[in-house]
Amino acid sequence: MSTRRATIQRGTGETDIELEFALDGTGACKVDTGVGFLDHLLGAFAVHGRFDLALRCRGDLEVDDHHTAEDCGIALGEAIDRALGDRTSIRRFGSAYAPLDEALARSVVDLVARPFAVVRLDLRRETIGALATENVGHVLSSCATSGRFCLHATVLEGDNDHHRAEAAFKAFGLALRAAVERDATRSIASTKGVVV
Repeated sequence: MSTRRATIQRGTGETDIELEFALDGTGACKVDTGVGFLDHLLGAFAVHGRFDLALRCRGDLEVDDHHTAEDCGIALGEAIDRALGDRTSIRRFGSAYAPLDEALARSVVDLVARPFAVVRLDLRRETIGALATENVGHVLSSCATSGRFCLHATVLEGDNDHHRAEAAFKAFGLALRAAVERDATRSIASTKGVVV
């Protein structure tokens, strides 16, 4: 059984990222982006999805948090895509609900290799910690686009934006975990015969 891992090094004029990712992990996580709440969200994704994630990002935070958040989402998506390989013998679809106190989030994933994201978090605050709330959903959509998968992420209930955002990332981790599970009964989960 092959090890499904990826290492990403991404350097631009805005960020410098080193990322190691394993689909078949235990939830071991070490994230340092310079944006505390982003670290928290990525940690929730990894721990609840049982993915191993080591991520270090140095971004132009003197500008704002946008490039750091976006590029971390892009790098994570690239790692997921590479770790999946040819996407054979996987379940392909995954869905999950995750509550956090009064908040409830739903995530649905299709690893079809056609990127699309619908992210509806309806966050109300301008920021959570040093992370602009508009960038919370942007991390998810950037991840889906660069990871070449379809993601629907919705917060269904909740008043506390910290809880709503964290529940969304937990649900994403749980849904992705279900979708990447190996399925020895099928080589390609598609009526087309290819996952595209």
